[in-house]
Amino acid sequence: MHGEDGDEIWCLRVAKKHAEEARRDLIARELLDRAHRPRAEGDDLLLPLLEETDGAEKAVFAAFPRREELPRHELVGGIAILMEEDSDEAERVLHSRPSLHTVLYPTSPVEGEFRTREFAILAGEETTRTVVTEHGHRFAVDLAHAYFSARLSTERQRVQSAMREGERVVDMFAGVGPFAISLADQASLVIAADLNPAAVSLLCENIAMNRKKNVLPMLADAAHLPGIFGRTFDRVIMNLPMESSHFLSAAFALCRPGGTIHFYALQDEEGKYLDAIRAFPVAEVAERQVRSYSPAEWHAVYDIVVGE
Repeated sequence: MHGEDGDEIWCLRVAKKHAEEARRDLIARELLDRAHRPRAEGDDLLLPLLEETDGAEKAVFAAFPRREELPRHELVGGIAILMEEDSDEAERVLHSRPSLHTVLYPTSPVEGEFRTREFAILAGEETTRTVVTEHGHRFAVDLAHAYFSARLSTERQRVQSAMREGERVVDMFAGVGPFAISLADQASLVIAADLNPAAVSLLCENIAMNRKKNVLPMLADAAHLPGIFGRTFDRVIMNLPMESSHFLSAAFALCRPGGTIHFYALQDEEGKYLDAIRAFPVAEVAERQVRSYSPAEWHAVYDIVVGE
């Protein structure tokens, strides 16, 4: 509904002290309406939404002055990744936010054993390195040398909220450590393994930056982890979307009965990996969509409770 004072739309009421965390969460979930100005009411802030969600209410919001449309891009810390190779448009994106220092264009897909891709620098500093802030943690990232997805921040919070205090966790494909370091807040021990030396180097840097003393970094092939640790973990993270299914036997050999495996995969049909999962002892399994990946594929997670 439109009126002289603004537009009546859905919004989320949050305490001002939690507003920035809530705003980032809504951005990650693609729910924040950036066309309308947030409203303060006492100790609360009303954040405008693109659609109704749990806990939403209706309120009237003033629209921001219309801004010039920017080309499609993805933000990773202070880096913008442009979807078209256009230096003029890159300069526009660079100057659209004071926090940006570099605009990149991917010149290859995510590929190879280490899931990396190559970039051309279109504007700003000559670097592929940045720092990402996520739910109170900071992660040094180098996009040319180690895979990182900012789009899983809400998923990391979901897994952490499901944990009990003192769990033993293994992250089989830890990368620069976003899952491992986030879950370390609840865990007694996190084993963070990766096959990519550059990723493990950044992981060590991030463990120190976030002052985590319960995360053990390992340069290791995930298939070899059961031979080192055995079936001793309460929770296993398997975030290698294109190849995770090859490591299911290792995951079940690491997770104790009653523990949970979070198995992430790209798929083009519901339940695609249920048969592969049920070839192992499973007490429960729940499947959910994490995010869309392409018109025909989506990133799914199977939460598996391991049986006897």
